[in-house]
Amino acid sequence: MKSLPLLRTFIRENASTFISMLLLVVVPVVVSSTAAVVLYNYEGLLQDLSAWEMLLYFAVISVTMALALTPTTFIALVSGFYLGWTGLPGIVVSYGIAALIGYSIARLIDHGKMMSFLNRFENARNLMQELRSESWSLIFLTRISPVLPFALMNFVLSLLQIDKRKFFLASIVGMLPRTLFFFWVGTQARDVVQALQNPDSGMGGQVLMVALIVISIGGLYFLFDRALKRALRKAAAKNE
Repeated sequence: MKSLPLLRTFIRENASTFISMLLLVVVPVVVSSTAAVVLYNYEGLLQDLSAWEMLLYFAVISVTMALALTPTTFIALVSGFYLGWTGLPGIVVSYGIAALIGYSIARLIDHGKMMSFLNRFENARNLMQELRSESWSLIFLTRISPVLPFALMNFVLSLLQIDKRKFFLASIVGMLPRTLFFFWVGTQARDVVQALQNPDSGMGGQVLMVALIVISIGGLYFLFDRALKRALRKAAAKNE
């Protein structure tokens, strides 16, 4: 029964963090649906962009992805359709910038409150330390999955207070496989609606998505299991 007051305290002290995380899941679905309707009605909106307009586009999507206004898959599909392969480097860098913006915003919202709460418990503190030491693998495995929301993962990973440079690079590398796939799907679409409605591109696309999910889940399970065992061994050794 002691766990109930502790749980209430945990929720109360981190209410703003939990609300923000919920919004990061719901908002992208609503906004991307609205954006899809706009693109359907104004299909030529993003065609034939100049160099400066393209730079402005990259800057805008970096912010919208960071704020969970547009999902990364939506951006890859739309960008592939409108920009072609010349726009891929800008999209990849935009993902990294969006990750950093989301990371910084999450730190401002949380103010380290959740980590401070978890640090009260030795096992939790040891686990966080172990996960932080595996931060590159952790970021890569969360990014490679096409089902883990990008903005939400920015928030969750920021709680570990990972080095920003490592966060930026690992986010880009982890996002690259699915970015390449969805960008390619966008380049092959006859119209933007087709790209958004059929993003898996048949059986091959479905197999790839399942493979990425399996790699992500399997890798995260192995990583957390190893980190937990190390944390428990550390606690046991200290108590001997």
